[in-house]
Amino acid sequence: MGRVVVEVMPKPEILDPQGKAIGTGLARLGFEGFTSVRQGKRFELEVDGDITDAVLAQVEEAATKLLSNPVIEDVVAVRVEDPAEAAK
Repeated sequence: MGRVVVEVMPKPEILDPQGKAIGTGLARLGFEGFTSVRQGKRFELEVDGDITDAVLAQVEEAATKLLSNPVIEDVVAVRVEDPAEAAK
């Protein structure tokens, strides 16, 4: 069994009110030096069996058709997660 991670972010030209609120909160809590915050989404898809090129192609298609809104979001990463890293 494996895991594929998909990361989705708002397109650069789209306003990100959640990111703005987080940036304001960071400053209010005394965290300095951050000039911008963008909030995205992370999806973890568990795969029954080996992660093949065909499985990755399905994940990429799902990412663009269901997991993201292509009008306002970009799929920025589709990657296989190392099981050792996931355990940390």
